[in-house]
Amino acid sequence: MSFSQPMVTIRSARASAAVALAQVLDAQRSLTDVLATTMRLVAPRDRALTQELCYGVLRHGFLLDQVLRSLMQRPLAEQDPRLRSLLLCGLYQLAYLKTPPHAAVSETVAAAAELGFPWAKGFVNGVLRSFQRDPETLMKRAAQDDPAADLGHPAWWVAALQTTYPAHWRLATATGNTRPPLVLRVNRRRITPTLYLAELLKVGIAAFLHAVAPDAVVLEEPRTVEDIPGFREGLVSVQDAAAQLAAPLLDPLPGNRILDACAAPGGKTGHLLESLPLGCTVWALDRENSRQRKIEENLLRLGLNAHTLTGDATVSAEWWDGHLFDRILLDAPCSASGIVRRHPDIKWLRRATDLPRLAEYQKGLLHALWPLLAPGGVLLYTTCSVFPTENECVLQTFLADNPDAQEKTIAATWGNTCTLGRQIVPGQEDMDGFYYARITKSPQ
Repeated sequence: MSFSQPMVTIRSARASAAVALAQVLDAQRSLTDVLATTMRLVAPRDRALTQELCYGVLRHGFLLDQVLRSLMQRPLAEQDPRLRSLLLCGLYQLAYLKTPPHAAVSETVAAAAELGFPWAKGFVNGVLRSFQRDPETLMKRAAQDDPAADLGHPAWWVAALQTTYPAHWRLATATGNTRPPLVLRVNRRRITPTLYLAELLKVGIAAFLHAVAPDAVVLEEPRTVEDIPGFREGLVSVQDAAAQLAAPLLDPLPGNRILDACAAPGGKTGHLLESLPLGCTVWALDRENSRQRKIEENLLRLGLNAHTLTGDATVSAEWWDGHLFDRILLDAPCSASGIVRRHPDIKWLRRATDLPRLAEYQKGLLHALWPLLAPGGVLLYTTCSVFPTENECVLQTFLADNPDAQEKTIAATWGNTCTLGRQIVPGQEDMDGFYYARITKSPQ
């Protein structure tokens, strides 16, 4: 179905969520991009429920879709993706939100008419009432029919996790179906994590210091950034603990010239600047002007400065001034398979065939940036992927092609030691999935 037609104002949360989900599930669009438009068309009182329905259906939708198929005598017509999404919203309310059944059913039925399917009101009512009669049996049967759906991930994804992480794959899938914690990175140039934690406790906000990431404070209850003390003033940023482990691994020395390639939205750039020794300078590169502006906005809030550059990291002639860098951080674009608890649409949008294509791009980035690193310098390669195709395999090829490159072992108590680099499996220390490899260049 095409979604190019003009959108009209939709006031109910369930109808809004159905439209948004259809664009993700049928048109293969990013939920972040879809919600940026959808939320402008939703009444303020309905925005929280709209978002909850979207995220919830994408987290649990593989199993709910299996249930839905069992409740229908024939498949829904392909031209009605919004109706399928609406039914998934109804099932999610009854199975996971524990919305009062009358409200869940009646409001979902009303949304069918609102979406232009008045003929489907009885159908929607019948499907949801059928589920209500024996939800436990239907959910259990669906899980037995499709174990991967029960795990909330595509079958190919589950198989890859089982092969790669035989001791941790259940943790990884379970974590991918949960709500993420709200983790803050404390700006040490302004305040210490211990002092900031004390300030939170003074105003009744329950929080604790993270066990692994030294700059991380975890809030026990989520809240909007507007409600986070000190956020607007630049005392803290929102950043998962796993992502906070990257900047310290560069281990810069005084006076180092540092490149943060693929830097947007600037989280790791900010962390570098908050902890750099004297005399260091940072260049933050991204290929899109809009993403570059996001870096600048984040640094402005933090009261920090970097040399921001717009250009393609694989084409250094577009932006490089010819001076070598002592440190390079390459947070490479990837499948984002380690952060699905934050972006559950990834489980629906990603395909196994994407991984080789992404790996080739990652190899291209490494090969393009390596000549820009000074002899004796360090390049830190990171991804938020859990798949070796994008991690160890990329590094194996790179090291084989570049005899002046050597891995520098990451000695740490967190995550897992890999053949090359170190991997955090989603859920370990309640962190996102992340990969790190530190590569040094031989001195001349």
